[in-house]
Amino acid sequence: MAERNQDGRRPSARRGAPARRAPLSPGRVRRVTKRAAGTDHRARVLVVRFLLIASLVAAGLKLVQVQGFKAEELAGRALQQRAETISIPALRGAILDRNGARLAFTLESKAIAYRPNPQRAEIDKVNAANPDEPLSFEQETADIARRMRELLGPAVDEADLLGKLRSDRKFIFLTDNAEPGPARVLAQEFPQLIVENRAVREYPGGALAANIVGYAHWSMDDPDTSKHNLHGRVGLESLRDNDLAGQPGSQMVETQEGSDVVIPFTEREPKPAVDGSDLELTIDSDLQFYLQQKTAEYARRSGAASASAVVLDVKTGEVYALANDKTFDPSTPEGRDPKLMGNPAVTTPFEPGSVNKIVTAMAAIEYGVTTPDAVQSVPGSIKVADRTVRDAWNHGPLNMSTTGVFAKSSNVGTLMLANQVGPDRFADMLARLGIGTRTGVGLPGESPGRVPARNQWSGSTFGNLPIGQGLSMTVLQMAGMYQAIANDGVRVPPRIISARIDPHGKRIAEPRPEPVRVVSPQTATTVREMLRAVVQKAPNQNSGTAPGAALTGYQISGKTGTAQQFDQVAGQYSDSKYWITFAGILPADNPRFVVGMVYDSPVYSSPEGNSAAPFFHDVASYLAQRYNIPLSATESPIVPLVAP
Repeated sequence: MAERNQDGRRPSARRGAPARRAPLSPGRVRRVTKRAAGTDHRARVLVVRFLLIASLVAAGLKLVQVQGFKAEELAGRALQQRAETISIPALRGAILDRNGARLAFTLESKAIAYRPNPQRAEIDKVNAANPDEPLSFEQETADIARRMRELLGPAVDEADLLGKLRSDRKFIFLTDNAEPGPARVLAQEFPQLIVENRAVREYPGGALAANIVGYAHWSMDDPDTSKHNLHGRVGLESLRDNDLAGQPGSQMVETQEGSDVVIPFTEREPKPAVDGSDLELTIDSDLQFYLQQKTAEYARRSGAASASAVVLDVKTGEVYALANDKTFDPSTPEGRDPKLMGNPAVTTPFEPGSVNKIVTAMAAIEYGVTTPDAVQSVPGSIKVADRTVRDAWNHGPLNMSTTGVFAKSSNVGTLMLANQVGPDRFADMLARLGIGTRTGVGLPGESPGRVPARNQWSGSTFGNLPIGQGLSMTVLQMAGMYQAIANDGVRVPPRIISARIDPHGKRIAEPRPEPVRVVSPQTATTVREMLRAVVQKAPNQNSGTAPGAALTGYQISGKTGTAQQFDQVAGQYSDSKYWITFAGILPADNPRFVVGMVYDSPVYSSPEGNSAAPFFHDVASYLAQRYNIPLSATESPIVPLVAP
C-alpha cells in the first residue's frame, strides 16, 4: 500500500507541486452545470433577438424605400411590362373630280399576322408539360390556312398562307386587306393570330386618272409604316400626302402577359385621330376617261412611241382632262407597273415645231409689224447666220398674206416676220407665255421645259426658236400659249386642284394663280381669227395645214406642228423621228376649251402619223356634245392665203 501523509493524502509526486483540489460532490457539479447552461441560453436568446430585430428593421427600411421613394418608379416599370400604346388610324381623305365623283377613297380593313417561330416554341413547351395530349404545329397552321381561305375567299391563296405560317420568321403578315367581319371571326377562333387595324385605298375607276391621282399603299414590309396610316407613293397621293393622310391617334392599353390581347376597360390616355382632308380636282371623270381612250387609240393608229393630250378651260385655266397613252391600274398590285407611273404630259418636254409659231404671230401683231392681210413675198428658203432654212414644200417666191404664212406654216415667212420683231421682243413674249418655267399646275415632277438664255443665243439660234426648234415645252405649256389668245390675251396658269375639304366639311379653295397679260385683247382676237384659216379647205393653194381638225357648225382655231427630234448619238437632228403636235381652240368665236396633243415618233408616212388634226377633231366633237356648246353664229370665212 502506498505511503500516505498524516492527513491521509498521498504525498505530491514532486516537491513544490501545488496541492490538488478535492473533487466536487455530485450535487455541486449539477449546480455548476446548470448555471453555465443558463448563461449560454441567455446569450443565444439575445443573439436571436438581435438578428430578428435587425431583419425587421431592414425589412421595414426596404418597405419604406419601395412604398415611399421608389413606389412610382416600380409601379411604372410594372405597368410598362404589360402596357402598350396602340395606334388609332386616321381616315385618309378622298380624291374627287369636279362633280364629286370619287377617284380614290378609303375603306376600313384589317391586317392579320402570325408569329411562326414563337408559336412553334410555345407548342413544344406545352407538349413537354403534357406529353399525353400533344399539339401539332402542322395541324394548327393547316387549320388556320383552310379557315382563312373559307372566310376571305379568293383574296388569299391557301398554299401561300401555309408557306408563311410555317416559315422561320419571328413575325409575318398573312394579309393586309381582310374585311373586318371575317377578321373578327378568325381572331375568335385562333387567338394566336394578330389582327391589326388597317385601311385599304379604293380606286373605283381603276386606271382612270391614275397618272394624276397616283396611289397610296400600306406596306407590310415596313414595321414602322405598319403602325401608321396609308401613305402616298406617286401622283397627288404622294404630293398632297400631308393633307390626305391626317394625323393618327393613339391610346394606352394593358395586354395579357405574353399576348396582344387587350384587357377590357384598361384603355387610357386617348389621343383621337384627325382624319385627312378630301381633295377636289378640276378634272371631269367622263372627259378624262374619253381622253385616255382616244390618246391610246391615236398613239396606236399613228404608230407613235407615246402620246399625251390635255384639255384646258379657257377662262380659268382649269385642267378638265390630262391623259397619256400608257397608264397603270392602282386598284391591284399587279397593275402598279413602276414604268407606267409617271406623267409625261407634265414631266416630258419636247420641241414643239410649228405650234410655236404663235409666238411670232402674237408679237408681230402686237408690235404692229404686220396685219393679217398684209402680203409677204416669201422665197423658198432663207439664210440665217450659217444655215439655210426651207419650207416643208418646195416652192419659188410666193406672195402670201400674213394669215397665209401661219395657216400654211411657212418657216421662211415666219422667220422673215420674226426678224422684224427682233430677238429681244421675241424672248420677252416667250417669257410672258411662261415657256421655260413650270406652270405650277399642282402635279409632281413638272418640267419647266427649256429656253436658252438670251445672252447665250448665237446667230443661228434665232433661225430655230421661231419655228419651234432649239427650245422645249410640255403639252401643258403648249396648250397654255393658246389659252392666252383664247382668253383675250390673258394667260391663266393651269391648275388641277380646285379645293381642299377639311374633316369638318369646310371647303377651302386652292390659291388661284395670278393671271398674266400677254397681249392686248385686240391682238388676241386678231391672232385667233387668223388661225381659223389653219383648218380651212379651199382650192388653189388656199387650204390650211389641218382641214381634218374642222368641226361642222363650229369655228375652230388651231395650229399644227412637226419638229425633228435631236439624235443624241449622231449629234444632229434626225431625218426620221419627229414630234407631231396640234393645239386648238373650241369655238374660235366664243372660246370655251383649248386642246393640246403630241405624238412621239409616229410613223410619219402613215395617214395618221403626220398630223394630230383628226385627234383634235374627235376630242372637240366630244366636248361640244358633253358641254352643250352652242353652235357658232357664223361659219369661218374662207380667206385667201396665197395671192394668184
